[in-house]
Amino acid sequence: MNRLPKLALLFAALVSTSAHADRGLDHAIGRIQHEWDIVNYKTPEDKRDSAFETLAEMARDVSQRYPNHAEPLVWQAIVLASEAKVKGGFRALGLAKDARNLLLSAEKIDPAALDGSIYTTLGSLYYKVPGWPIGFGDRKKARAYLEKAMKLNPSGIDANYFYGDLMLEEGNYDAAIGYLKKALAAPARPGREVADAGRRMEIQSDLKKAEESR
Repeated sequence: MNRLPKLALLFAALVSTSAHADRGLDHAIGRIQHEWDIVNYKTPEDKRDSAFETLAEMARDVSQRYPNHAEPLVWQAIVLASEAKVKGGFRALGLAKDARNLLLSAEKIDPAALDGSIYTTLGSLYYKVPGWPIGFGDRKKARAYLEKAMKLNPSGIDANYFYGDLMLEEGNYDAAIGYLKKALAAPARPGREVADAGRRMEIQSDLKKAEESR
């Protein structure tokens, strides 16, 4: 009995199921990404906390529905890190630690996921979170992670912005200006118009501080 037709049908079914799952994941990630852009850059400050809480629940659900995928973990971490920034205080430290752990888990699955966003976000966490004995902040680790991010996405707006922001905080104004100008010249991201516009405002603010302080 020839089993080849049955095997071919089974293979076709598996490929179709996989493609459907990939489309579902892409749609879910796109929705989280869009909602984050709106909450982070368009939502009034007094409503941002609750909005990030809702988005964090959505991101957690996507991570649970798509295990063994790095992308949902990365976006869940980004949302938690953003929520931490809004909340502040000791609650923020707990959220930042959760975000770091999610990113380290994502790194084990796919270090290059989302054009180096794992390392961009880890780098930003490590220089924005207080150091010992309060938190896990570490400028040396921040630089190392952001350098990894720029190797994966050398012209990316986020990696260059955060590295430039770190240089600004450390008083290395010439280096800050170089990275910030590179971030400002980064190519537009399709579908991320809100995020690009908001990030460029942050870059311009940093660039002005660096040029005035030099």
